[in-house]
Amino acid sequence: MRHAILGLGGVGGLMAACLAKSGEQVTAVVRGNAAAGQSSVLKLESPVVGDFSVEVSLKTSGPPVDVVWITVKATQLGDALRSFGSAQSVQAVVPLLNGLDHIARLRSKFGTEKVIPAAIRVESERVAPGHIVQRSPFVRLSLSSRAHPVLDACTEKLNAMGFTCEFVDDEPTLLWSKLVFLGPFALVTTAYGKNKGEIAADGVCWQEFEECVREACAVAKAEGARVDAASVLSFGASLPGHMQSSMHKDVGQGRTPELDAIGGAILRAAHRHNVAVPVTERLVGQVQRLAGVAV
Repeated sequence: MRHAILGLGGVGGLMAACLAKSGEQVTAVVRGNAAAGQSSVLKLESPVVGDFSVEVSLKTSGPPVDVVWITVKATQLGDALRSFGSAQSVQAVVPLLNGLDHIARLRSKFGTEKVIPAAIRVESERVAPGHIVQRSPFVRLSLSSRAHPVLDACTEKLNAMGFTCEFVDDEPTLLWSKLVFLGPFALVTTAYGKNKGEIAADGVCWQEFEECVREACAVAKAEGARVDAASVLSFGASLPGHMQSSMHKDVGQGRTPELDAIGGAILRAAHRHNVAVPVTERLVGQVQRLAGVAV
């Protein structure tokens, strides 16, 4: 099967390397002004799938493919989509972006049937061109059940490598199940400049994380998602202490964070349903001041 990867960062590099290693045909689509700094040989270090190097094809525009995986930051989606001029050139679009709002945007370009909502849970970072380091002890890939005809064989290969892949029937549950953890984790770690271990060791910070999770779950339930705050908190407590959010890293390195896509998505849904989220609002405000961005 032919795959295109839009975005060769931590997640995109991980997906490209693993798909190519499993025997799939992979093309990484990079913007023309960034192509010179990219490497067609990907080196992956992972506690889940192991350490290996593999070569992929590099192009500056999207070729005809079976599946395009969109793995850019939400703030880069507009530029990335310009790499695919025609919706006719792809058979299925699988976005692995943070947040919620990108689904409607992608469906307006590619059509409802082609866009397969998905979410990935992993901490993976590009430390140098072509060099990807996965730091989490898991890779969890959730896909809409509509992906079955296209991606069954592919997910079987990924599962054999060490991924945990699942198909989810309910779209709100699929998307919100990630956001109810990611939103609070990203906001608290970024607002206080701490990793998971440091947050857990600070009673005030951990209490804010717990309250933020409960707020996010209340919003998710109002949106029709099936989520459980106790399970989310248990998952958070089980994570290794060294884990950080990409938002924390982005702010620390002077990059524009995905605050609107993550925190903003929760606030907008809370407003739609008149759900009070005071802790989330305050944390979003703290990150806004730190990063100098608006929601």
